[in-house]
Amino acid sequence: MQVIASQRPVAGRPSRLSVIISFALGAAFVAGAAWILYAVFGLGFLERYVPSGRTTTFQLVAGALAWTFALTAPPAFGLVGVSRLVVAMERARARRPRITPAVRLARAIGDDHVVATSIRVPDGSRVVPELVIGPFGAAIVEELPPAMAVMSRGIRSWEVRTGDGHVRTIENPLERAAHDADRVRAWLSSDETDHIVKVYAVVVGNDPRVDRTAGCAVVEPDEVAAWLTSLPPQPSLDQGRRERIVRLIRSAL
Repeated sequence: MQVIASQRPVAGRPSRLSVIISFALGAAFVAGAAWILYAVFGLGFLERYVPSGRTTTFQLVAGALAWTFALTAPPAFGLVGVSRLVVAMERARARRPRITPAVRLARAIGDDHVVATSIRVPDGSRVVPELVIGPFGAAIVEELPPAMAVMSRGIRSWEVRTGDGHVRTIENPLERAAHDADRVRAWLSSDETDHIVKVYAVVVGNDPRVDRTAGCAVVEPDEVAAWLTSLPPQPSLDQGRRERIVRLIRSAL
């Protein structure tokens, strides 16, 4: 199976600089907490503020401030440092290329298939996450949000809880995949009046409460290859037309 991956930067993807800055700040705060602990317990920083004999008001205030700093600064610096390191790890994880369902099962899909990711259809709408070209025509493959994150499932829209705890309204994934299939069908068939490319739609996930519709199938992640194999071949899609489709897809990446 041939994979055509888009090199376009993903919107909302953290930059490498932001990851480096988060790691640097986290490491600096953790190092600062370690140094303060060493100064307090290893270098005897607080010993000079231990009262001996008659003390002045200035000495009492300075001692109180020193003890407060010694007791609160290390955990404060440590907590801030750890939190920044966690943010850096999350940003680094977000920078990793997302493996789409068909690409994940590449070895199980025949060599006569081409998979393209992040295709920007020329109609100006949103990016299609994954498109498979095969003997059957084309197939839109999209993913369902995690079942535990879905708050409500409506006909037109769903409410999904994001990783930061906020609830976001999204288009019904099945309706969105079917709409993307219509867009791709019009695009791939735009310059051929006598030939229409068949375009199927499927969403991939493990949500038992989601049923297939007339315009979109529902399969589990390990069933994507079997679903693609089950699609009937399109005899009119000869080698020349398939090469034309691949050229169109490359031009949209």
